Formats: sequence, C-alpha cells, structure tokens
Amino acid sequence: MTAIARPTNGRMIGGVCAALARRFGTSATTMRVVFVLSCLLPGPQFLLYIALWILFPSEDKAARNAW
Repeated sequence: MTAIARPTNGRMIGGVCAALARRFGTSATTMRVVFVLSCLLPGPQFLLYIALWILFPSEDKAARNAW
C-alpha cells in the first residue's frame, strides 16, 4: 500500500481531493463532487479538508523523503 501524497499536477485548491481520488481509484472530479455534497450535511468538513491538507505531504516532498 502506498502513502497518500498530494499530486503536483491536477490539484485545484490543495490537492486533497485529487490525492484521495488517486488512493481510492476514482476520478478527482467525482471526489470533488462528493466533498461539495458532503458540505450540505452538518459537520466539520472544511476543518477536515484543512487538516488533511496539512497532514498529506506534497508529492515532490514525499519523493525527496523516500528511501
């Protein structure tokens, strides 16, 4: 299993949806639509997005830190 990293290409705001889409094998557009629809529900979706943005390394940083 590979680590989740935010891609350098194809990201919209932070690359979180693109990274999750790559991990789960869906398109980035589908993941973005799911995120926007989830914002209609009560909960801390924006805080979760920001936390994942901070926690997921960028793809270029992940490549530099690899063995």
